[in-house]
Amino acid sequence: MSIEQELNRQFRNQNHKVTVNIHYSGLWVQEKMNAMLANYQLTNQQYNMLRILGRAEEPFSTLQLRKHMMDKMSDTSRIVDRLVIKGLVKKTTSKKDRRLVDVVLSQKGKDLIKKLERELDNKVDKLTSKLSPKEALQLNILLDKMRS
Repeated sequence: MSIEQELNRQFRNQNHKVTVNIHYSGLWVQEKMNAMLANYQLTNQQYNMLRILGRAEEPFSTLQLRKHMMDKMSDTSRIVDRLVIKGLVKKTTSKKDRRLVDVVLSQKGKDLIKKLERELDNKVDKLTSKLSPKEALQLNILLDKMRS
């Protein structure tokens, strides 16, 4: 179904349609991701933190976490505290700067992020199954070009 049919609207020109289509498609993908994360009682921001910590070679402070997150928010500490309550991360006083708190994945968090990554891979494969590798490459090139 075309974006015009889904949204029941006309567009001024192709640039207008591109902008709305990207926004709409981003929200559509986000909805699919949120549904997957809801099965684990996680928000997108919590998943984003777990993903960052899962790739970190050393502990991250909450300030570092905020810098690396795609979805910036003002209260990183509160989200970390919710992950601590769930047993997915641990907080310790930073050895480099006692004013900071270091955050690392717990074993439960490591196990969950592995499971989520597998599930996400399957979800991405399903969501993009109608795109050929060549089409996916072209779409990535165009989106990168638009953002640059």
